[in-house]
Amino acid sequence: MEVAIYSRTLTEKTESVLFSLISELEEAGIGFHIYLPLAKELKKTHPGVILKSTFTSTNQLNQQADFLISVGGDGTMLDTVVLVKDTNIPVLGINTGRLGFLANVSKNDLQLAISELAKGHFTIDQRSLLSLNSNDSTFAGENIALNDLVIHKNASSSMIVVHTFINGEYLNSYWSDGVIISTPTGSTGYSLSCGGPILFPKSSSFCITPIAPHNLNVRPIIVSDEHVISFEIEGRTNSFMVSMDSRTNVLPMGVQLAVRKAEFRFNVLKFNNENYLETLREKLMWGLDNRN
Repeated sequence: MEVAIYSRTLTEKTESVLFSLISELEEAGIGFHIYLPLAKELKKTHPGVILKSTFTSTNQLNQQADFLISVGGDGTMLDTVVLVKDTNIPVLGINTGRLGFLANVSKNDLQLAISELAKGHFTIDQRSLLSLNSNDSTFAGENIALNDLVIHKNASSSMIVVHTFINGEYLNSYWSDGVIISTPTGSTGYSLSCGGPILFPKSSSFCITPIAPHNLNVRPIIVSDEHVISFEIEGRTNSFMVSMDSRTNVLPMGVQLAVRKAEFRFNVLKFNNENYLETLREKLMWGLDNRN
């Protein structure tokens, strides 16, 4: 068994976890490969550390690793989507961040997690991705997202108008700060904070959630992920912003966008004692109201 290790950067929180992870992998007899920029940081702060193998690209990852371990928060795990792409390599998230919906293995459970991984005591949770197409080279080679695609105004003053179509048929024009198109995985993220509903991971849906809409009767809408959602944007400025997970580009007005379900899925490695409903209750602190 071979695993790849990814983290955004070396911080006080991630450093001790990374060295504990390396120690646990060595003890379990599992080979590992470290993301090259992270390996350089480790060598800089710990010159004596021996790192035998590194990777930088999807192709190298596919040739070297059976699993990828993400050390950080949910944002770090979202980074791995464009590393893994269509290789189907399962990703395990070790949480050193705050919320941890995706990266939900506590650093305190690291030893147990590696033991269970070595024994094969895990399941694979397949999550749908969305894919962006446009009439320019937006997010070339990285046009996929696990959480959401966000169309947002680029100036702090005036709103934009997002003309929205479902399979080419006109749906609505959102006069707003923007719209969020979220997957079921992303429904507990930005969309939720803007009043969107929570979607179960296997609900085969997208949610369109307006951001601060000018018309108060505009509400989030759920559509099948078999549909193609397209957009035309207009506004008083010359540009608008588009974000896919944590990656953002500024685009000129006139660019047309279309969102659809990607042809492949993102595999999240889960251990057998994990439960989505339990995760919801824990992360959203349901039932903690002392009046209940």
